[in-house]
Amino acid sequence: METTRRNHTEFIALMAALMSIVALALDALLPALDIIGVAIGNQDPANNQLLITLFFLGMGTGPLLFGPVSDSVGRKPIVYIGFALFVGASAICVAARSLEWMIVGRILQGMSLSAPRTISIAMIRDRFSGDYMARIMSFVTVVFILVPIVAPAFGKLVLDYLGWEAIFYVQVGFSVLVALWFWKRQPETLPQRNRTGFKAVMILKGFREVLGYRRTMIFTYIWGLVTGSFLVYLSTSQQIFETQYGVPDLFPYLFAGLAITIGSATFLNGTLVLRFGMRRLITVSLVVYTLIPLAYWLLFPGGDNPQVWILMVFLALQFFAVGFLFGNLRSMAMEPLGHIAGIGAAVTGFIATIMSVVISTWIGRFVEGSVLPLFLGFLACGATALLLLGYSNYRLRAAR
Repeated sequence: METTRRNHTEFIALMAALMSIVALALDALLPALDIIGVAIGNQDPANNQLLITLFFLGMGTGPLLFGPVSDSVGRKPIVYIGFALFVGASAICVAARSLEWMIVGRILQGMSLSAPRTISIAMIRDRFSGDYMARIMSFVTVVFILVPIVAPAFGKLVLDYLGWEAIFYVQVGFSVLVALWFWKRQPETLPQRNRTGFKAVMILKGFREVLGYRRTMIFTYIWGLVTGSFLVYLSTSQQIFETQYGVPDLFPYLFAGLAITIGSATFLNGTLVLRFGMRRLITVSLVVYTLIPLAYWLLFPGGDNPQVWILMVFLALQFFAVGFLFGNLRSMAMEPLGHIAGIGAAVTGFIATIMSVVISTWIGRFVEGSVLPLFLGFLACGATALLLLGYSNYRLRAAR
C-alpha cells in the first residue's frame, strides 16, 4: 500500500510537471509583454494579447496530431517529440524581431507543448476512471497551479536582470529537466495490445466516435466557455493591473494571490468530488461562476473601475469557482473515452481551445479602460454554460 501511494504521488507530480511547462510558457511572459512589444516593433499594445491567445491556438491544433499518434505508438515517444519541437519554437521567439515572427514562434510553442499536456491527460485516463480520475486530476491541477503562483514574479526577476530573451531560455531549461525525469521514472501507460493502427481510417473513425458522445461534447463546450472567459483575464491581466490600476510592482503578487484561490478550490475539489460527484460540483460551481459577475455588473454598471481590493475580492470568488470546474469538466468529457483516450483528449482539447481563443480574442479587445467587459464575458459564458448543463441534466433524467 505504501509503495502504491508513493507511486501515485510521483505520478501526480510528474503529470503536473508536464502540464506546468504550459503555465511557465504563458505566465512567466506576462510581465514582459510590453517590453517584448517594443523590441519587436509593435505599436499597438492590444496586439500584445495575441502572444497569449495565439499560443492557445497552437495548443488546440497540436493535439489533433499528437493524440491519435499516441494511440498508435504509445504515450512516451510523443512527449519527447513535443519537447524537441518546443526547443526549436523557443529559438524562433528569441530571434524574432517582428510581431509576425513572434506570433509564429508562440503558435509553434503552443503546438509543441500540447504534446505533453495532451499525453498527461491521456495517461491519467489510461490509469484511472470516474470520480477517482477527477480526484487525481484535481491533485495534478493543484501542483500545476504552483507554477502560475510564482511564474510572473520569476519572469519579472529574469526580465529585470537578464532581459526578456532569458525567459525563453529558462523555459527550455525547465522542459529539459522534466523530459529527463519523465524518461527515467515514468513507465508507458498504453500496453501494446491496446494500441490502434496508425491509419487515416482508424483516426477518422475515432474522431467520429468522440463526436458521437453527447455527454462528451456538452462538457467540452462548457469547458471551452469557461476557459475562454478565463483566458480573457489571463491575456489582459498585465494591462489591467499595470495600465488601468497603475500598480506594476504589485502585479506578480496580485496574480499569485488569485492563482492561490484556484489552487485552494482545486485541492478542496479533490476531497469533495468522491463525496458529491462531478456533476453536482459542476452545477453548483457554474451557478456561482455566473452570479458573481452578475453582482459586479449590478454594483458597477457604468464601467468605472472599483478600488483594487474590491476587484480582487470579485476575482478571487470567481476563480474559486473555476477551481471546481477545470478538472471536473475535463474528467466528465473524457469519462466515456477510455478506449481512445489519445484521440479523445485531442478532439476535446481542440474544440475547447478553439472556442476559448475566439471568445478571448473578441472580448479581450473591449478590456481597455475598464474591467467591466471582463465580467460581462464571465456572465455571458457562465449563463450559456448553465443552459448546456441544464440540457445535459434533462437528457440524463429522460434516459432513466
